[in-house]
Amino acid sequence: MARKDALLRLTSRLIARRDALRKALTGDIEGFRNYSDLSSVGDSIDAAVDSANDEISSQLAEIESRELGQIEHALQRIAAGVYGRCEFCGGKISEARLNALPYTNSCIDCQRENERLGQGRSMDAESQRWAKVFSKPADDGEGDAKINLSDFEMDYSESGR
Repeated sequence: MARKDALLRLTSRLIARRDALRKALTGDIEGFRNYSDLSSVGDSIDAAVDSANDEISSQLAEIESRELGQIEHALQRIAAGVYGRCEFCGGKISEARLNALPYTNSCIDCQRENERLGQGRSMDAESQRWAKVFSKPADDGEGDAKINLSDFEMDYSESGR
């Protein structure tokens, strides 16, 4: 019963955060529309400040959008009955991790490994990861190759650029 209560509590947290993000993103989009209608630049300094503010707002909206996608995925996993299991190793995700980050899809060990492998990647490394998708011969008789989609997620943080 404690697991069911914890799952209900986490579900309600996810739904509340999802709704807040949807509202924030709607406001961001409306703000962009209203700003573009009123966009009368005074001088080059005003234009530079406006451009910087637009870039920051755009990046924040992107982060919110990505978090919203992760929350939607977590809610789908709850509905499918696989929430709390790591998508990479199949192991159990600790309750403390789920409480701290309820939309996580990986255990701490797999997350650390993914971050370790993702650090310092160059365009060549990015190309090599994508090459795994295309390099498998079609007639090798082994069936479909195991491809981990998280290998192909993009890191938009400043450290990933």
